[in-house]
Amino acid sequence: MIRKKRKRGAPPGPCRSHGPGPATTPAPPPSPDPTRPAWTGMGLRAAPSAATARAEQCRRPRPCPPPLALLLLLLLSLGLLHAGDCQQPAQCRIQKCTSDFVSLTSHLNSAIDGFDSEFCKALRAYAGCTQQTSKACRGNLVYHSAVLGISDLMSQRNCSKDGPTSSTNPEVTHDPCNYHRAREHRGGDQNPTSYLFCGLFGDPHLRTFKDHFQTCKVEGAWPLIDNNYLSVQVTNVPVVPGSSATATNKITIIFKARHECTDQKVYQAVTDDLPAAFVDGTTSGGDGDAKSLRIVEKESGRYVEMHARYIGTTVFVRQLGRYLTLAIRMPEELAMSYEESQDLQLCVNGCPLSERIDDGESQVSPILGHSPSHSTLAQTWPGYTLETANTQCHEKMPVKDIYFQSCVFDLLTTGDANFTAAAHSALEDVAALHPRKERWHIFPSSDSGTPRAGSDVSVTLGLLCLFLIVFL
Repeated sequence: MIRKKRKRGAPPGPCRSHGPGPATTPAPPPSPDPTRPAWTGMGLRAAPSAATARAEQCRRPRPCPPPLALLLLLLLSLGLLHAGDCQQPAQCRIQKCTSDFVSLTSHLNSAIDGFDSEFCKALRAYAGCTQQTSKACRGNLVYHSAVLGISDLMSQRNCSKDGPTSSTNPEVTHDPCNYHRAREHRGGDQNPTSYLFCGLFGDPHLRTFKDHFQTCKVEGAWPLIDNNYLSVQVTNVPVVPGSSATATNKITIIFKARHECTDQKVYQAVTDDLPAAFVDGTTSGGDGDAKSLRIVEKESGRYVEMHARYIGTTVFVRQLGRYLTLAIRMPEELAMSYEESQDLQLCVNGCPLSERIDDGESQVSPILGHSPSHSTLAQTWPGYTLETANTQCHEKMPVKDIYFQSCVFDLLTTGDANFTAAAHSALEDVAALHPRKERWHIFPSSDSGTPRAGSDVSVTLGLLCLFLIVFL
């Protein structure tokens, strides 16, 4: 009976040395097949089977990698190759999961009502997608980074693991009372939503949708906004006897009805009465848990926010001292949707020239070339000198922009320290609602229209001259 005998030497396998052995032990001559043991005995060698041939093809001899590199290769290939063949690994779909998450969250804005809820839904959908592709992505560093990132974001936003998820199916996510979702559902232009900002504060200072800054008289009732979706009217009264400067003591806001979303809602605030409800006593509009319109009281009797989800609009109303301030953020396509008969809108076109106190160049100080008398420099309004007004405003607003100038002007014309808080709050509202950070601060312009560093002396003289104009 013929016995099989394995040759002594290097063990079989794909990982073997091909150089000469030690001097005392000569290397055996190479066998015809370096991957198979030699056979002794009579007869021809059997032809290799197809499976054996495929295995041999996958295990061609190659130099042995270092142990650490071999371990890394083994870890990366674990679960990706099927035993016994060279098939391609199953496709890891982590990039698809990530792109879906980006598309679900790209339109969200943290300053808009409902952000946390929608963001958590998108995170849960992202987590579910990564779980479905986890087997195929085993060993994929991008996948594992995404899993850790999801966990961190859910913890930061206090998102529960269980709950509703966002769907990438537009038919499922369509919500006619969510401005952003409805816009996506319509298709067409898919550029990010363009927002506009308008603000009114002080006695009074207006920042228009075009970022023009004006100081106006506008005594009585004036429309700030009057388009097909929203109407805002303010009423201004004189601040001190003998002055043309006024301030806002009444604000009326009308959210116009939208089919399936909300009935018409009217909000009205007057000095010492800043309610956290509409005039009909309700605090929201629309059906369901996700209200299309609601009021949020931030500080009782002092600060409320209104979030109109169905038109993508946010409104801040505050009371500082005896007067009211207003800030509005609205999508451009809605803010500019109005009839020709509605063209008298201060937020759109600014104050009429006859009602302007400034020079039309975003400057509170329009006359920089004239020097006031020494007696004017010595004292302005009782209780405030120019130096003390500058010092007080600088404590709240270290950047000497147009808001700082407005603060100084208001202190000099009224003597009311609450106008310092009004200017500071107005700048905070800009930071919360204005879509472009590089435009938050507005600086006085030179004659050429370029920003100017502006010396304190020029600003000071201009403010004093404007003070004289107001009282003449």
